[in-house]
Amino acid sequence: MTAIEVSGLRKAFGDKVVLDGVDLDVPAGTVFSLLGPNGAGKTTTVNVLTTLTKADAGMVRVAGHDVAAEEKAVRAAIGVTGQFAAVDELLTGQENLQLMADLNRADRRVVPELLERFDLVESARKPASTYSGGMRRKLDLAMTLVGGPRIIFLDEPTTGLDPRSRRTMWTIIRELVADGVTVFLTTQYLEEADQLADRVAVLDHGRLVAEGTPDELKRRLPGTHVRLRFSTVAELDAAARILPEATRDDEALTLRVPGDGGTKSLRALLDRLDEYSVAAEEFSVHTPDLDDVFLALTGHTTEVTTV
Repeated sequence: MTAIEVSGLRKAFGDKVVLDGVDLDVPAGTVFSLLGPNGAGKTTTVNVLTTLTKADAGMVRVAGHDVAAEEKAVRAAIGVTGQFAAVDELLTGQENLQLMADLNRADRRVVPELLERFDLVESARKPASTYSGGMRRKLDLAMTLVGGPRIIFLDEPTTGLDPRSRRTMWTIIRELVADGVTVFLTTQYLEEADQLADRVAVLDHGRLVAEGTPDELKRRLPGTHVRLRFSTVAELDAAARILPEATRDDEALTLRVPGDGGTKSLRALLDRLDEYSVAAEEFSVHTPDLDDVFLALTGHTTEVTTV
């Protein structure tokens, strides 16, 4: 089942082409993360998918509905949580949720359920102005869920949160996906995409330059290697003779063997050691992280991925 389907999406503002033939396919019940530097077209993509901006060309379907011809149906199926918590600070947490329930013509019985789910019961009757940043983000996401959307767009949901609050938000997102909700995520934290996303797409200058699982993208870069640690110098010497392509570290008693990180090459490496009766005390596979992938694909550091 496909939650979001995009083909040949194009958008220009005057002479500036912002999106140039973007194709996306987001399976239902997954987390899809869109990454890209400033000006790459991420915000425009999200605006088109959420019916806020009209595309110049291409086909876009969200929850099975054409965003151009069936705007109301699309809006009824989605929820959007922006970068900054859109809560009314004069109202309590409970009142914010009740207001959203009334606007969505939803049953108010969903309010206590969401307060409990997001651990906001104790603060439910306190003004939102007294909430911490993490509590406001949780309340904002709870308000998005009042209408029971099956697709949620999260724009940098953990910006400004402390590590503990960020991980709490990650847990909530995973629970939503476990319930069958699809999450379209933009984030400035590549660790967040690595932790949460089933698939990642990298957008640069209006074009998709890569798409795949986080592990698939990381395996594209050179630098993947197997690290072997030995108990004695003699074992290290023996392994170094067997693996002349490896880089050794005498102080750590390790060899760094280049490879692709796949099971086939790893099995061949261990079989090679076993053939000469050499055993490593431990081994680990090291791959480039998404920061390395992002820099290699776009030429930018992650410090400019906030838009």
